[in-house]
Amino acid sequence: MNWKQLISNKRFGLENLHETRKEDRTEFQRDYDRLIFSAPFRRLQNKTQVFPLPGSIFVHNRLTHSLEVSCVGRSLGNEAAARLLQKHPDLNDSHIHEAGAIVSAACLAHDLGNPPFGHAGEKAIGTYFSEGNGLALRPLLHPDEWNDLTHFEGNANAFRLLTHQFRGRRPGGFVMTYSTLAAVVKYPFSSAVAGKKQKFGFFKSEEKDFVTIAEDLGMKRLSSDHEPLRYARHPLVFLVEAADDICYQLMDLEDACKLKILTAETTKELLLAFLPEERRPRVRSICNMVTDTNEQIAYLRSSAIGVLVKACTDVFVEQEEAILAGTFEGPLVRHLPDIPRTAYQNCAQTAQNTIYCTKDVLDIELAGYRVITTLMDLMIEAVRYPDKAYSQLLINRVSEQYEMQAPTLFGKIQAVLDYISGMTDVYALDLYRKINGNSLPAV
Repeated sequence: MNWKQLISNKRFGLENLHETRKEDRTEFQRDYDRLIFSAPFRRLQNKTQVFPLPGSIFVHNRLTHSLEVSCVGRSLGNEAAARLLQKHPDLNDSHIHEAGAIVSAACLAHDLGNPPFGHAGEKAIGTYFSEGNGLALRPLLHPDEWNDLTHFEGNANAFRLLTHQFRGRRPGGFVMTYSTLAAVVKYPFSSAVAGKKQKFGFFKSEEKDFVTIAEDLGMKRLSSDHEPLRYARHPLVFLVEAADDICYQLMDLEDACKLKILTAETTKELLLAFLPEERRPRVRSICNMVTDTNEQIAYLRSSAIGVLVKACTDVFVEQEEAILAGTFEGPLVRHLPDIPRTAYQNCAQTAQNTIYCTKDVLDIELAGYRVITTLMDLMIEAVRYPDKAYSQLLINRVSEQYEMQAPTLFGKIQAVLDYISGMTDVYALDLYRKINGNSLPAV
């Protein structure tokens, strides 16, 4: 793979339209702005990140998480671009200097396909087909379609949302640049090779679109013509992934401290551990200049992010050859130097043992399973038997952009998934209560 081909401002859906724009924004900055002002992005403000949505204490939701990931991604992209331009002066006439804008936009989009109730929502949809009532549909679907459903993945759903022509919308979905779309796809392979981790990058319905983008950008194909589709990652995906890894790991600690799941001292020590020994006394003294505990932790968190951004950039630039060859394996955080890698692993272990198993987190997962499973049951029944009176009532309340009358069963099921995965937590819960007769519209 080569950088000059990998970074392209060609727009998906507008390939044959050549227009000259008289404005200061680059095409990649336009991607960012287009996402910021979109309805799916706004809906992230009411989708769970890890903890239940805020009551008296504010914790992160998908929107604030995505904005923070985007900021860190911009720093990673800008630093990586500056280093690569020093290393390869011949890239000065390419779009490599726009890497920060591309990564930043891809970071904004990386969670757009996630259903309500956090990762529990993804699991609920997948297990509905592999373990629940959806299992009865297996004989009626092609094996590739069945794999897509049982391995339902937010990343693949994000690519669908960004590229699919929903009814009433312009061709090409969001009409993003090829490079931004490629940088969103964390797992560039089909569900047939998703494995136990349930990870893949595009549904069968968007496979041709992904191939078009990947081939145009010169992404390395790893599978033969007779194997399930698999490509090497677009290199900027590693920076998008690193930004996400950095933010969710550190911000979950901060949220856990605010919710008193972790003590302030434990949180401070976990964050200080990212810094070299010789730097810690000075950081401690600066930290003690303020008395507000939240401000102290915010300062330590920003210091830790600075260390991780530099370390991840170092790994990315040092491993550039392997990344371009498609042989580099694992996220960048797995290849960090000893001090930040050990600190990161300690944070991950603390989160696993202390944060993600708390009662509130488990309760939101339980609620998510029940709400999504119930909605799936009713909506799939409705699209399969649309002539029933109750089916008509359900379908009539769905926006026309969703193709509930699709010609195939798989198309109908995808329309249901588009509808449910686009819901906010509050909307899904409200619909669940109304359908069950637990609440009625205000009179």
